[in-house]
Amino acid sequence: MNKIVCLSTSCYHPFPTRKQHVMNRVSAEEILYFDPPVTYLAPLKDKTAWERLFKYRKPGEKGARENLTVYATPPMLPFFNKNRFINKINQRRMARFVRKKMKLHGFENPILWCYSPTSADAAPHIPHSALVYDCVDRHSAYKGLINEDVVNGLEKDLCEQANTVFSTAIGLHDTLSQYNKNAVMLPNGVNFEHFNRAANETFEVPADMKEIKHPIMGFVGMLQECIDYDKIEYIAKTRPEWSVVLVGKPLPGVNLDYLKQYENIHFLGLKKYDELPAYIQNFDVCLNVFRDGNLSRDVSPLKFYEYLATGKPVVSTPQPEQVLGYADAVYIAYGEEDFVKKCEEALSEPDDAKYNKRIDYARACSWDARVLQMEEILKNNGVK
Repeated sequence: MNKIVCLSTSCYHPFPTRKQHVMNRVSAEEILYFDPPVTYLAPLKDKTAWERLFKYRKPGEKGARENLTVYATPPMLPFFNKNRFINKINQRRMARFVRKKMKLHGFENPILWCYSPTSADAAPHIPHSALVYDCVDRHSAYKGLINEDVVNGLEKDLCEQANTVFSTAIGLHDTLSQYNKNAVMLPNGVNFEHFNRAANETFEVPADMKEIKHPIMGFVGMLQECIDYDKIEYIAKTRPEWSVVLVGKPLPGVNLDYLKQYENIHFLGLKKYDELPAYIQNFDVCLNVFRDGNLSRDVSPLKFYEYLATGKPVVSTPQPEQVLGYADAVYIAYGEEDFVKKCEEALSEPDDAKYNKRIDYARACSWDARVLQMEEILKNNGVK
């Protein structure tokens, strides 16, 4: 495949998401990966953002593969998601920076691979042979300094410029397929080898789990608005002999202080990616809990596929809809009482039949397999 310029919405380090997994595997001659910029106001909310204001002046860093270089990007003006004119100013600056790095690496007309609607105003100023938009979120639903109409307009424009549009969930696909005939839904995947270690190796019990009594109902992931905390509370109230472990941190605007009244709910915070298999190995049941609603139609939970790779029993709400395709390997629960009942069934799983199916499904959903699917779709769309 041609050289790739990736305009990401996630910094390459330290936590890998879909963006990093795809770029680490796609067969390209060379890749330039651009971290998302911060705004000049960012340090007022996050002191650690000071360093990122100036990081773009430093040389690029090598990624997980020798032919991938990571660049920080220049800071931008705030309010770009509220005002299209401001976004155009920002993206022209971004495009100048990208062109400078392209020249340094001898790029002429690479594939431009975008993850943010804001790139709609950068793309016309970055030479490219093809444009790919890989949509992983409902960007207009973010909280903060956002005008929904502005963001949706940017996304529509980006889709219309793209040769191919990928989306991770049915809700996203339903929207984006209206703007581009080459729109394809391709859910997230899993770093199979990494998480399958929980099925094949024996890890030391993490220090902050040693005193937690079993059975443990465990959750890994960002504690965001679309998680069904009512079901987590119901488990804690009705099964005080069970422990609920939450590995992750609440996103801004999510207040879970009311759950801290339950002695059997344990907030362990954010963990390093390399530590996650050890934590999941010590779960008795893995929880995939999403509220019913539009937000859940727009997600493709990484955690679900990571759970599958460990072989651990999984109890899930019927949201997001993609989990229903795995109903013969996981336990789908409808309502709070049924959720507890399905946890009980999972705890007494009679044989290895579901276990083996979970492992097989996870292997089929590996990032290696997902990227091969992407490459085949791009090839059929004339993107080489």
